[in-house]
Amino acid sequence: MKKAAIVAIVGRANVGKSSLFNSVLKRREAIVANEPGTTRDAISARASWHGHDFWLVDTAGIKDPEDDFEFTIQEQIAQAADSADIIWVVIEADAPITEEDRKVAKMALKTKKPVYLLVNKADKVRGAKIDDYRKTGITEIFLTSATQNRGISAVLDQLVTDVPKANIKTDPNQVAVALLGRPNVGKSYLFNSLGKKQQAIVSDVAGTTRDINRVDVRYEKQTIELMDTAGIRRSGKIGQGIERFSVIRSISAIEQADVCLLLMDVNEFGTALDQKIAGMIKEAGKGLVLVISKWDSVDDKDAFTHDQLAARIKHTFDFVPWAPLIFTSSVTGQNVTKLFDIVLEIHQARQTKITTPLINRWLKKVTNTHPPAGLKNTTPKLQYIVQEADNPTNFKVYGSDTKFLHWSYKRFMERKLREAYGFDGTPVRFWFFDKR
Repeated sequence: MKKAAIVAIVGRANVGKSSLFNSVLKRREAIVANEPGTTRDAISARASWHGHDFWLVDTAGIKDPEDDFEFTIQEQIAQAADSADIIWVVIEADAPITEEDRKVAKMALKTKKPVYLLVNKADKVRGAKIDDYRKTGITEIFLTSATQNRGISAVLDQLVTDVPKANIKTDPNQVAVALLGRPNVGKSYLFNSLGKKQQAIVSDVAGTTRDINRVDVRYEKQTIELMDTAGIRRSGKIGQGIERFSVIRSISAIEQADVCLLLMDVNEFGTALDQKIAGMIKEAGKGLVLVISKWDSVDDKDAFTHDQLAARIKHTFDFVPWAPLIFTSSVTGQNVTKLFDIVLEIHQARQTKITTPLINRWLKKVTNTHPPAGLKNTTPKLQYIVQEADNPTNFKVYGSDTKFLHWSYKRFMERKLREAYGFDGTPVRFWFFDKR
Protein backbone atom coordinates (compact mmCIF):
# COMPACT_ATOMS: atom_id res chain seq x y z
CA MET A 1 0.00 0.00 0.00
CA LYS A 2 1.31 3.44 -1.00
CA LYS A 3 1.81 6.45 1.27
CA ALA A 4 -1.31 8.56 1.68
CA ALA A 5 -1.27 11.72 -0.45
CA ILE A 6 -1.17 15.19 1.10
CA VAL A 7 -3.57 17.76 -0.38
CA ALA A 8 -2.95 21.43 0.48
CA ILE A 9 -5.68 24.05 0.12
CA VAL A 10 -4.22 27.49 -0.65
CA GLY A 11 -5.58 30.83 -1.74
CA ARG A 12 -5.99 34.43 -0.67
CA ALA A 13 -7.97 35.27 2.43
CA ASN A 14 -11.74 34.73 2.64
CA VAL A 15 -12.28 32.71 -0.55
CA GLY A 16 -13.79 29.76 1.33
CA LYS A 17 -10.81 27.46 1.91
CA SER A 18 -11.93 26.42 5.39
CA SER A 19 -15.51 25.89 4.17
CA LEU A 20 -14.19 23.53 1.48
CA PHE A 21 -12.00 21.82 4.09
CA ASN A 22 -15.06 21.19 6.29
CA SER A 23 -17.19 20.15 3.33
CA VAL A 24 -14.72 17.41 2.32
CA LEU A 25 -14.46 16.18 5.91
CA LYS A 26 -18.25 16.40 6.39
CA ARG A 27 -17.70 18.07 9.77
CA ARG A 28 -16.76 21.49 11.14
CA GLU A 29 -13.05 21.06 11.81
CA ALA A 30 -11.77 24.49 10.75
CA ILE A 31 -13.31 27.75 11.96
CA VAL A 32 -15.34 29.49 9.26
CA ALA A 33 -16.17 33.21 9.41
CA ASN A 34 -16.59 36.13 7.03
CA GLU A 35 -13.63 37.94 8.56
CA PRO A 36 -10.51 37.66 6.36
CA GLY A 37 -7.56 35.88 7.96
CA THR A 38 -9.58 33.58 10.20
CA THR A 39 -7.24 30.62 9.66
CA ARG A 40 -3.73 31.22 10.97
CA ASP A 41 -2.23 27.79 11.54
CA ALA A 42 -2.02 25.14 8.85
CA ILE A 43 -4.32 22.43 10.19
CA SER A 44 -4.57 18.93 8.79
CA ALA A 45 -7.07 16.07 9.02
CA ARG A 46 -7.56 12.58 7.63
CA ALA A 47 -10.04 12.39 4.76
CA SER A 48 -11.35 9.56 2.58
CA TRP A 49 -13.13 9.18 -0.75
CA HIS A 50 -14.17 5.87 -2.32
CA GLY A 51 -11.67 3.91 -0.25
CA HIS A 52 -8.79 6.33 -0.87
CA ASP A 53 -7.41 7.94 2.29
CA PHE A 54 -5.49 11.20 2.12
CA TRP A 55 -4.38 14.10 4.33
CA LEU A 56 -6.14 17.42 3.80
CA VAL A 57 -4.32 20.60 4.90
CA ASP A 58 -6.07 23.95 5.35
CA THR A 59 -3.83 27.03 5.26
CA ALA A 60 -4.10 30.73 6.05
CA GLY A 61 -4.89 33.25 3.34
CA ILE A 62 -1.89 34.29 1.24
CA LYS A 63 -0.96 37.97 1.22
CA ASP A 64 2.13 40.17 1.46
CA PRO A 65 3.63 39.77 4.95
CA GLU A 66 3.35 42.97 6.93
CA ASP A 67 5.36 41.90 9.98
CA ASP A 68 7.34 38.99 11.39
CA PHE A 69 4.19 37.31 12.65
CA GLU A 70 2.50 37.51 9.25
CA PHE A 71 5.71 36.34 7.59
CA THR A 72 5.66 33.20 9.77
CA ILE A 73 2.15 32.43 8.52
CA GLN A 74 3.12 32.95 4.89
CA GLU A 75 6.23 30.81 5.32
CA GLN A 76 4.08 28.03 6.76
CA ILE A 77 1.78 28.17 3.71
CA ALA A 78 4.78 27.79 1.41
CA GLN A 79 5.98 24.80 3.45
CA ALA A 80 2.54 23.17 3.27
CA ALA A 81 2.40 23.61 -0.49
CA ASP A 82 5.95 22.34 -0.89
CA SER A 83 5.26 19.17 1.12
CA ALA A 84 1.93 18.47 -0.61
CA ASP A 85 1.37 15.94 -3.38
CA ILE A 86 -1.55 17.91 -4.84
CA ILE A 87 -2.44 21.58 -4.41
CA TRP A 88 -5.94 23.04 -4.55
CA VAL A 89 -5.89 26.75 -5.40
CA VAL A 90 -9.14 28.40 -4.35
CA ILE A 91 -10.56 31.61 -5.83
CA GLU A 92 -14.00 33.25 -5.72
CA ALA A 93 -16.51 32.92 -8.56
CA ASP A 94 -18.30 36.13 -7.61
CA ALA A 95 -15.21 38.35 -7.78
CA PRO A 96 -12.77 39.20 -10.59
CA ILE A 97 -9.45 37.34 -10.61
CA THR A 98 -7.07 39.46 -8.54
CA GLU A 99 -3.32 39.92 -8.62
CA GLU A 100 -3.17 37.90 -5.41
CA ASP A 101 -5.02 35.02 -7.11
CA ARG A 102 -2.46 35.05 -9.91
CA LYS A 103 0.42 35.01 -7.38
CA VAL A 104 -1.09 32.01 -5.61
CA ALA A 105 -1.55 30.15 -8.89
CA LYS A 106 2.01 30.96 -9.96
CA MET A 107 3.41 29.78 -6.62
CA ALA A 108 1.46 26.51 -6.87
CA LEU A 109 2.49 25.83 -10.48
CA LYS A 110 6.17 26.46 -9.63
CA THR A 111 6.11 23.41 -7.33
CA LYS A 112 5.59 21.15 -10.41
CA LYS A 113 2.89 19.31 -8.41
CA PRO A 114 -0.60 18.60 -9.82
CA VAL A 115 -2.67 21.75 -9.26
CA TYR A 116 -6.46 22.10 -9.27
CA LEU A 117 -8.27 25.42 -9.46
CA LEU A 118 -11.42 25.42 -7.32
CA VAL A 119 -13.67 28.32 -8.24
CA ASN A 120 -15.67 28.52 -5.05
CA LYS A 121 -18.99 30.28 -4.34
CA ALA A 122 -20.15 29.33 -7.85
CA ASP A 123 -23.73 29.29 -6.54
CA LYS A 124 -23.57 33.10 -6.43
CA VAL A 125 -22.86 33.46 -10.18
CA ARG A 126 -25.30 32.53 -12.93
CA GLY A 127 -23.79 31.05 -16.05
CA ALA A 128 -20.26 30.72 -14.67
CA LYS A 129 -18.04 28.91 -17.18
CA ILE A 130 -14.77 27.06 -16.63
CA ASP A 131 -13.15 28.78 -19.63
CA ASP A 132 -13.49 32.13 -17.83
CA TYR A 133 -10.77 31.06 -15.38
CA ARG A 134 -8.10 29.56 -17.63
CA LYS A 135 -6.11 32.80 -17.51
CA THR A 136 -4.70 31.64 -14.18
CA GLY A 137 -2.62 29.08 -16.09
CA ILE A 138 -4.18 26.11 -14.27
CA THR A 139 -5.88 23.56 -16.53
CA GLU A 140 -7.77 21.41 -13.99
CA ILE A 141 -10.69 23.70 -13.07
CA PHE A 142 -13.78 22.94 -10.96
CA LEU A 143 -16.78 25.09 -10.10
CA THR A 144 -17.64 24.50 -6.44
CA SER A 145 -19.90 25.70 -3.67
CA ALA A 146 -18.82 24.60 -0.22
CA THR A 147 -22.00 25.93 1.40
CA GLN A 148 -24.21 23.90 -0.95
CA ASN A 149 -21.76 21.00 -1.32
CA ARG A 150 -21.73 21.39 -5.11
CA GLY A 151 -18.82 20.27 -7.25
CA ILE A 152 -16.95 18.68 -4.33
CA SER A 153 -17.52 15.12 -5.53
CA ALA A 154 -16.10 15.99 -8.98
CA VAL A 155 -12.92 17.35 -7.34
CA LEU A 156 -12.56 14.21 -5.23
CA ASP A 157 -13.24 11.91 -8.20
CA GLN A 158 -10.35 13.57 -10.03
CA LEU A 159 -8.16 13.38 -6.94
CA VAL A 160 -8.48 9.60 -6.57
CA THR A 161 -7.46 9.13 -10.21
CA ASP A 162 -4.32 11.24 -9.69
CA VAL A 163 -3.02 9.66 -6.46
CA PRO A 164 -2.29 6.02 -5.57
CA LYS A 165 -4.78 4.24 -3.34
CA ALA A 166 -3.72 4.37 0.30
CA ASN A 167 -5.14 3.63 3.72
CA ILE A 168 -4.21 5.67 6.77
CA LYS A 169 -3.92 3.26 9.66
CA THR A 170 -5.10 4.61 12.99
CA ASP A 171 -3.87 3.18 16.25
CA PRO A 172 -6.83 1.96 18.34
CA ASN A 173 -4.66 2.45 21.41
CA GLN A 174 -3.82 6.05 20.52
CA VAL A 175 -3.78 8.48 23.45
CA ALA A 176 -5.33 11.90 22.77
CA VAL A 177 -3.70 14.75 24.73
CA ALA A 178 -5.11 18.32 24.77
CA LEU A 179 -3.01 21.36 25.71
CA LEU A 180 -5.27 23.84 27.49
CA GLY A 181 -4.98 27.10 29.37
CA ARG A 182 -5.37 30.85 29.21
CA PRO A 183 -3.95 32.76 26.21
CA ASN A 184 -0.20 33.23 25.96
CA VAL A 185 0.89 30.69 28.60
CA GLY A 186 3.13 28.80 26.16
CA LYS A 187 0.83 26.09 24.76
CA SER A 188 2.11 26.35 21.20
CA TYR A 189 5.75 26.44 22.35
CA LEU A 190 5.19 23.24 24.29
CA PHE A 191 3.23 21.74 21.39
CA ASN A 192 6.20 22.34 19.10
CA SER A 193 8.67 20.98 21.66
CA LEU A 194 6.63 17.82 22.11
CA GLY A 195 6.00 17.39 18.39
CA LYS A 196 9.64 18.20 17.55
CA LYS A 197 8.57 20.29 14.59
CA GLN A 198 7.23 23.76 13.88
CA GLN A 199 3.61 22.71 13.38
CA ALA A 200 1.95 25.56 15.26
CA ILE A 201 2.85 29.22 14.88
CA VAL A 202 4.63 30.52 17.99
CA SER A 203 4.17 34.20 18.72
CA ASP A 204 4.16 36.55 21.68
CA VAL A 205 0.75 37.82 20.50
CA ALA A 206 -1.90 36.43 22.85
CA GLY A 207 -4.57 34.43 21.05
CA THR A 208 -2.42 33.21 18.13
CA THR A 209 -3.94 29.71 17.95
CA ARG A 210 -7.60 29.55 16.94
CA ASP A 211 -8.14 26.08 15.51
CA ILE A 212 -7.20 22.80 17.16
CA ASN A 213 -3.78 21.82 15.82
CA ARG A 214 -2.97 18.12 15.83
CA VAL A 215 0.18 16.08 15.46
CA ASP A 216 0.85 12.38 16.12
CA VAL A 217 3.98 11.42 18.05
CA ARG A 218 5.36 7.92 18.71
CA TYR A 219 6.74 7.40 22.21
CA GLU A 220 7.56 4.08 23.89
CA LYS A 221 5.75 2.21 21.06
CA GLN A 222 2.61 4.26 21.74
CA THR A 223 0.94 6.79 19.44
CA ILE A 224 0.13 10.05 21.18
CA GLU A 225 -2.06 12.63 19.41
CA LEU A 226 -1.28 16.14 20.61
CA MET A 227 -3.96 18.82 20.31
CA ASP A 228 -2.96 22.47 20.66
CA THR A 229 -5.92 24.75 21.43
CA ALA A 230 -6.81 28.41 21.59
CA GLY A 231 -6.48 30.13 24.93
CA ILE A 232 -9.61 30.16 27.10
CA ARG A 233 -10.50 33.62 28.41
CA ARG A 234 -12.90 34.78 31.11
CA SER A 235 -16.49 34.92 29.81
CA GLY A 236 -16.62 38.71 29.89
CA LYS A 237 -13.42 38.97 27.85
CA ILE A 238 -14.43 36.58 25.05
CA GLY A 239 -15.06 38.52 21.85
CA GLN A 240 -17.87 37.73 19.48
CA GLY A 241 -17.46 35.63 16.35
CA ILE A 242 -14.17 33.88 15.74
CA GLU A 243 -12.80 34.09 19.27
CA ARG A 244 -15.97 32.61 20.74
CA PHE A 245 -15.73 29.73 18.24
CA SER A 246 -12.11 29.23 19.30
CA VAL A 247 -13.12 28.82 22.93
CA ILE A 248 -15.79 26.32 21.88
CA ARG A 249 -13.06 24.40 20.00
CA SER A 250 -10.97 24.32 23.19
CA ILE A 251 -13.89 22.96 25.19
CA SER A 252 -14.47 20.42 22.41
CA ALA A 253 -10.83 19.33 22.74
CA ILE A 254 -11.48 18.39 26.38
CA GLU A 255 -14.22 16.03 25.21
CA GLN A 256 -11.94 14.50 22.55
CA ALA A 257 -8.96 14.06 24.89
CA ASP A 258 -7.98 11.22 27.18
CA VAL A 259 -5.55 13.39 29.14
CA CYS A 260 -5.46 17.20 29.40
CA LEU A 261 -2.36 19.29 30.11
CA LEU A 262 -3.42 22.50 31.91
CA LEU A 263 -0.65 25.04 31.28
CA MET A 264 -0.09 27.96 33.63
CA ASP A 265 2.54 30.69 33.41
CA VAL A 266 4.85 30.45 36.43
CA ASN A 267 4.61 34.25 36.74
CA GLU A 268 0.78 34.16 36.99
CA PHE A 269 -0.80 30.90 38.01
CA GLY A 270 -3.74 29.65 40.02
CA THR A 271 -6.18 32.26 38.74
CA ALA A 272 -9.93 31.70 39.05
CA LEU A 273 -9.99 30.83 35.34
CA ASP A 274 -7.23 28.21 35.77
CA GLN A 275 -9.33 26.65 38.52
CA LYS A 276 -12.42 26.76 36.32
CA ILE A 277 -10.61 24.98 33.46
CA ALA A 278 -9.37 22.31 35.88
CA GLY A 279 -12.94 21.91 37.08
CA MET A 280 -14.18 21.49 33.49
CA ILE A 281 -11.59 18.76 32.90
CA LYS A 282 -12.56 17.01 36.14
CA GLU A 283 -16.28 17.17 35.30
CA ALA A 284 -15.56 15.71 31.85
CA GLY A 285 -13.86 12.77 33.56
CA LYS A 286 -10.52 13.29 31.79
CA GLY A 287 -6.97 12.83 33.01
CA LEU A 288 -5.29 16.02 34.19
CA VAL A 289 -1.70 17.25 34.55
CA LEU A 290 -0.97 20.68 36.07
CA VAL A 291 1.89 22.08 33.98
CA ILE A 292 3.76 25.18 35.13
CA SER A 293 5.41 26.71 32.07
CA LYS A 294 8.27 29.21 31.57
CA TRP A 295 10.20 27.88 34.59
CA ASP A 296 13.35 29.28 32.94
CA SER A 297 12.01 32.83 33.37
CA VAL A 298 12.18 32.66 37.20
CA ASP A 299 15.26 34.48 38.43
CA ASP A 300 17.04 33.79 41.71
CA LYS A 301 15.71 30.25 42.05
CA ASP A 302 17.03 28.24 44.96
CA ALA A 303 16.41 24.79 46.41
CA PHE A 304 13.26 26.00 48.19
CA THR A 305 11.58 27.93 45.34
CA HIS A 306 10.18 24.83 43.67
CA ASP A 307 8.77 23.36 46.89
CA GLN A 308 7.23 26.64 48.01
CA LEU A 309 5.48 27.17 44.68
CA ALA A 310 4.37 23.53 44.54
CA ALA A 311 2.74 23.84 47.96
CA ARG A 312 0.87 26.99 46.91
CA ILE A 313 -0.36 25.38 43.70
CA LYS A 314 -1.47 22.17 45.42
CA HIS A 315 -3.42 24.28 47.92
CA THR A 316 -5.08 26.28 45.13
CA PHE A 317 -6.03 23.07 43.29
CA ASP A 318 -6.99 21.02 46.34
CA PHE A 319 -10.19 19.92 44.54
CA VAL A 320 -8.00 17.83 42.17
CA PRO A 321 -5.41 16.43 44.62
CA TRP A 322 -4.85 13.44 42.33
CA ALA A 323 -3.50 15.62 39.47
CA PRO A 324 0.32 15.49 39.12
CA LEU A 325 2.23 18.77 39.05
CA ILE A 326 5.27 19.42 36.86
CA PHE A 327 7.46 22.47 36.14
CA THR A 328 8.57 22.82 32.51
CA SER A 329 10.50 25.05 30.15
CA SER A 330 10.08 24.74 26.39
CA VAL A 331 13.12 27.01 25.97
CA THR A 332 15.54 24.76 27.89
CA GLY A 333 13.57 21.55 27.34
CA GLN A 334 13.30 20.89 31.07
CA ASN A 335 10.80 18.09 31.83
CA VAL A 336 9.28 18.24 28.34
CA THR A 337 9.92 14.57 27.58
CA LYS A 338 8.86 13.62 31.10
CA LEU A 339 5.37 14.81 30.19
CA PHE A 340 5.07 11.84 27.82
CA ASP A 341 5.87 9.45 30.68
CA ILE A 342 3.27 11.10 32.92
CA VAL A 343 0.63 11.00 30.15
CA LEU A 344 1.20 7.29 29.53
CA GLU A 345 1.09 6.54 33.27
CA ILE A 346 -2.25 8.34 33.55
CA HIS A 347 -3.59 6.59 30.45
CA GLN A 348 -2.62 3.25 31.97
CA ALA A 349 -4.29 4.21 35.26
CA ARG A 350 -7.49 5.09 33.39
CA GLN A 351 -7.62 1.53 32.00
CA THR A 352 -7.41 -0.12 35.44
CA LYS A 353 -9.88 -3.01 35.57
CA ILE A 354 -11.00 -4.55 38.86
CA THR A 355 -12.94 -7.81 38.91
CA THR A 356 -16.44 -7.63 40.39
CA PRO A 357 -15.68 -10.01 43.32
CA LEU A 358 -12.53 -8.05 44.17
CA ILE A 359 -14.16 -4.62 44.11
CA ASN A 360 -17.07 -5.91 46.21
CA ARG A 361 -14.68 -7.31 48.81
CA TRP A 362 -13.10 -3.84 48.89
CA LEU A 363 -16.54 -2.21 49.40
CA LYS A 364 -17.39 -4.60 52.24
CA LYS A 365 -14.08 -3.92 53.97
CA VAL A 366 -14.52 -0.14 53.66
CA THR A 367 -18.11 -0.12 54.95
CA ASN A 368 -17.33 -2.52 57.81
CA THR A 369 -14.31 -0.51 58.94
CA HIS A 370 -16.10 2.82 58.63
CA PRO A 371 -19.91 2.51 58.19
CA PRO A 372 -21.56 5.12 55.92
CA ALA A 373 -22.55 8.43 57.46
CA GLY A 374 -25.98 9.74 56.53
CA LEU A 375 -28.29 12.71 56.90
CA LYS A 376 -31.63 13.24 58.68
CA ASN A 377 -30.96 10.35 61.09
CA THR A 378 -31.02 7.93 58.17
CA THR A 379 -28.19 5.44 57.72
CA PRO A 380 -27.54 4.48 54.08
CA LYS A 381 -26.58 0.90 53.26
CA LEU A 382 -24.09 0.19 50.44
CA GLN A 383 -24.48 -3.39 49.26
CA TYR A 384 -22.99 -3.84 45.80
CA ILE A 385 -20.59 -2.06 43.43
CA VAL A 386 -19.94 -2.45 39.69
CA GLN A 387 -17.16 -0.89 37.59
CA GLU A 388 -18.36 0.37 34.19
CA ALA A 389 -16.83 -1.72 31.42
CA ASP A 390 -16.51 1.07 28.84
CA ASN A 391 -15.38 3.71 31.35
CA PRO A 392 -13.29 2.11 34.12
CA THR A 393 -13.13 5.36 36.13
CA ASN A 394 -16.88 5.19 36.83
CA PHE A 395 -18.41 2.99 39.54
CA LYS A 396 -22.09 2.25 40.18
CA VAL A 397 -22.94 1.60 43.84
CA TYR A 398 -26.26 -0.01 44.77
CA GLY A 399 -27.88 0.06 48.18
CA SER A 400 -30.66 1.71 50.17
CA ASP A 401 -31.24 5.34 51.18
CA THR A 402 -28.19 6.33 49.12
CA LYS A 403 -29.54 9.86 48.57
CA PHE A 404 -28.85 10.52 52.26
CA LEU A 405 -25.16 9.58 51.94
CA HIS A 406 -23.01 12.42 53.30
CA TRP A 407 -20.65 14.08 50.80
CA SER A 408 -17.70 13.47 53.12
CA TYR A 409 -18.26 9.71 52.92
CA LYS A 410 -18.12 9.83 49.12
CA ARG A 411 -14.78 11.61 49.41
CA PHE A 412 -13.64 8.99 51.93
CA MET A 413 -14.58 6.20 49.51
CA GLU A 414 -12.62 7.85 46.71
CA ARG A 415 -9.54 8.18 48.92
CA LYS A 416 -9.72 4.51 49.92
CA LEU A 417 -10.22 3.42 46.31
CA ARG A 418 -7.11 5.35 45.23
CA GLU A 419 -5.09 3.88 48.10
CA ALA A 420 -6.06 0.38 46.93
CA TYR A 421 -6.00 0.69 43.15
CA GLY A 422 -4.22 3.90 42.14
CA PHE A 423 -6.12 5.83 39.46
CA ASP A 424 -3.41 8.50 39.64
CA GLY A 425 -3.97 11.56 37.48
CA THR A 426 -7.63 10.89 36.66
CA PRO A 427 -10.96 11.61 38.35
CA VAL A 428 -13.05 8.67 39.56
CA ARG A 429 -16.80 8.95 39.98
CA PHE A 430 -19.31 7.02 42.05
CA TRP A 431 -22.94 6.84 40.99
CA PHE A 432 -25.31 5.77 43.76
CA PHE A 433 -28.58 3.91 43.14
CA ASP A 434 -31.26 2.54 45.45
CA LYS A 435 -31.85 -1.12 44.58
CA ARG A 436 -35.61 -0.74 44.82
